[in-house]
Formats: sequence, C-alpha cells, structure tokens
Amino acid sequence: MHAVVDALGNPLRVVLGPGQHADGRRVTDLLAAAEGAGNVLADKAYDTAAVLAQVAALGAQAVIPSKKNRLVQRVIDRNLYRDRNKVERFFRRLKQFRRRATRYDKTASRFLGMIHFVSALLWLR
Repeated sequence: MHAVVDALGNPLRVVLGPGQHADGRRVTDLLAAAEGAGNVLADKAYDTAAVLAQVAALGAQAVIPSKKNRLVQRVIDRNLYRDRNKVERFFRRLKQFRRRATRYDKTASRFLGMIHFVSALLWLR
C-alpha cells in the first residue's frame, strides 16, 4: 500500500500495489495527487531517475535520500525530511481500526474500499 498525505498527515491518495513489486512502479499514480506541492518527501525506495524527473516536472523539490549505491549522492534538507514521519503516522492511524490491521477483507477492491472509508473518517476527526 502506498499513500500521499498533506502537510497535516491527512490522506490525499492511497493505492494498492502487488506485494513483491518495487515501490517506484506506483509513483505515477501517487504523484498525480501531489500536484501543486512544493516538496515531495519519500524514502530511499523512490530514489530513481524516473521518480526524480516526475517530481521535477511537477515543479516540486524532491526530498528523497540517495541510495547507497548511487554514484553521486544528493544532498537533502534533513530538517524537511523529518516531516516524512507524517506518512508513517497516517499508517499508524489506519492500524487503529482493527478491520484494516488484521485485513479481514479478502479481495483487494474491498480492502481498498475500507481504506478509503477509514481515510474519510480520519479527515472528519
């Protein structure tokens, strides 16, 4: 599961991906929700040339740490990168709903529907 959250940690977009695929494959779907953002914060899994190009096309600054195997390590603003914990806190708030945490829904569409429902509840809080 991949998510885009706003500066307050509220969900903007949630997409499901296959379990054993790289995170960068879903970035096109995710970045559509980040249009107009000044900064895009992500973890090292999103450190690819394609992702960085898409973020630049949005006119945003990529705050993504470089992977260790990257030849030229990019310098990022560590203070700004600390805000990435808002994504992790969003997932923690999702897990407060037992049905989501234990994954009672057997199909992906029902599971995503429950995620959208819980996300709406989080927006209302």
